[in-house]
Amino acid sequence: SDVVATDEEIRAAALQFVRKVSGFREPTARHRDAFEGAVDDITIASQRLLESIAGNLAGARSGG
Repeated sequence: SDVVATDEEIRAAALQFVRKVSGFREPTARHRDAFEGAVDDITIASQRLLESIAGNLAGARSGG
């Protein structure tokens, strides 16, 4: 199957998203756990999405 994005690319995109949404380039010590947790959650959700899409694309390409 084709790799749409590497794990590192997915995590970098999640980090960029959390920075944009939160307004923090780097979180304060007080917000670090929430910030990192959000990056982790978005990374996992993005990986699931891409795995699902890749599976669907593979089926479409093979006529399934």
